[in-house]
Formats: sequence, structure tokens, C-alpha cells
Amino acid sequence: MNATSATTPDPIMAAIGTAVSLGTEGNVETARRDLLAIWRRIGAVGDPLHRCTLAHHLADLYEEPAESLVWDVRALDAAEALTDQRAREYHASLHVAGFYPSLHLNLADDFRRLGLFQAATEHINEAENHTSELPEGAYGDTIRTAVHEVVEAIAERDTTPRASAPHAVQ
Repeated sequence: MNATSATTPDPIMAAIGTAVSLGTEGNVETARRDLLAIWRRIGAVGDPLHRCTLAHHLADLYEEPAESLVWDVRALDAAEALTDQRAREYHASLHVAGFYPSLHLNLADDFRRLGLFQAATEHINEAENHTSELPEGAYGDTIRTAVHEVVEAIAERDTTPRASAPHAVQ
């Protein structure tokens, strides 16, 4: 859900991107604080693109799967309200169907880590059903690999964090 060349400038998406960069650089507390402040501005019924993007990235800033789950559910809910038209206003290459593999993967991984293997299986199946929407290249390969890893972890009833999962750097 990262776009490098916006079709229409969007200051909220820019602020989200800045906060996400802070988290990637290891400044997790500041990134969380900034994303939560943006969330309070946009609200639970604000622009679905903003909500989806913010929640998707904020979930990665929590080590505890229950905390991640809250934000991953919000990201999926927002995606279901998002239209391709709105996504393409931000960046012409975006389409909502391409969000679903990652969104369901994250939910499957949260549920797996919580030991809720039936729910994990349902979401990993959804992720697999949508992998044809992934682009070729590094991003698509990363998601496809992670789906495979979560499928294996579910089969093994493994609740440990995946080494390749995005997670908070403390």
C-alpha cells in the first residue's frame, strides 16, 4: 500500500508515510504516537484509503498479536469500504483487490500467533485466493513467501513470530 508517485497530492497519506518511515528506522514509539494522532484526526469512519493504510502499518508497530489484530481488522474493514476509484485518485496503479493478500495474511498471522488456528486458516485461505492480484516482483514475491510460511506455521500449530514478519523494533 505504498505509492511512490501520487496522482493527487494527499497530505494525510504523506503524514502516514512519514510516520511509517520513523517506525522503519526504529523510532517505534514516535511512529505509533504520530499514527494514533492521525487516526484521531481522520476518525473511524474517515477516508477508507487513509484508514486502511494507517491501520495496516500501525499493526506492524505492535509486538503483541492481540494489539496487531485490532489494527489489522480495522485495515480490512476500511479496505472493504474502499473503491478502486478512490485508490487510483491517490495513485493510478492501485486497485483494492491487490490489498487483500497482505491484509488477510496479516490477520492469519495474528490469529496463528494467538493460537486461533481455525480463524488463521480462514484468513490464510483468503490470502491465497487473492495472490493472483499481487504484482510480479519483490513486493509480490515477499507476500507470496509469507503466505507459504504462515500456511506451514498453521499446519505445525506454531505460534512463534515469523522471522520475516514486519514487527516493531524496540
